[in-house]
Amino acid sequence: MQNSKLAAYISIALKAGYVVQGSDALSDYDKKLYLVLLDSTAQKSSQKVFKKLTEKGVEGLIVNGLGEMNDKTYKIIGIKNKGISEEIKKQIKGE
Repeated sequence: MQNSKLAAYISIALKAGYVVQGSDALSDYDKKLYLVLLDSTAQKSSQKVFKKLTEKGVEGLIVNGLGEMNDKTYKIIGIKNKGISEEIKKQIKGE
């Protein structure tokens, strides 16, 4: 149940244009991000981008099966909307 709600929030964020997808796009992204999600099976390049963003102060969470939840199976995504990022954090943390 939690995964379906999480997938729904990610889908809403994708359709609304609040998602930056992929390590290439995120490594050069210089605007405000509220949350970055990393798939637990991500490659080292994505892990480096994740680490860089979390060191800059962006909250980061590791998600099992993130690649299957978004349309293009990216292993790392950034969320640009505060409200949606808060809801995603609630779903991941099981609140």
